[in-house]
Amino acid sequence: MKKVQLNPQTMLFPLPATLVSCQAEGFEPNIITISWIGIVCSKPPTLSISVTPERYSHQIIRKAGEFVVNLTAERNLKAADFCGTKSGRDVNKFEEMGLTAIPSRVISAPLIKECPVNLECQVKRSEVLGSHEMFVAEIVALHIDEDLLKPNGRPDLDKIMPLVYCPVAGEYRGGLTKLLSRYGEAARKK
Repeated sequence: MKKVQLNPQTMLFPLPATLVSCQAEGFEPNIITISWIGIVCSKPPTLSISVTPERYSHQIIRKAGEFVVNLTAERNLKAADFCGTKSGRDVNKFEEMGLTAIPSRVISAPLIKECPVNLECQVKRSEVLGSHEMFVAEIVALHIDEDLLKPNGRPDLDKIMPLVYCPVAGEYRGGLTKLLSRYGEAARKK
């Protein structure tokens, strides 16, 4: 098969479709949909999100130095799409989408109750990289709906049914829970 060279673009897919909640003094709690996200380090657990400075949430995250990454499930599709296409300058996204803000344990930004997994994050550094500012943040607390855990304490992805975003196609996708192998098993097979 012949390879075709395309112009460089954001071709990584799928990416988690996350709802990032943020709050700072002088601002109402807000939500932004972010798929420009990734794990940076295991110890301490660290991730990064990238936000364009034009987005309303950018100034809130910059001022507060913290945010919550709320992982979404297929059931959160409408909220994820809405929060990514509307500005918190114009609308209260919690109210419009019927989302429940619940207190975090470590930081001041709220968790979103309707999301299955919530990661409280404190910004450690940031860097402007072209069109986006990348915020590198330590995960300081992790929450998951109790009914989504297996008996061994691990998340049950078949129950969570994660929502992902494919930027190259501009599509949300679900159903990524088909188990093919476990870490290290496929490499050992002959």
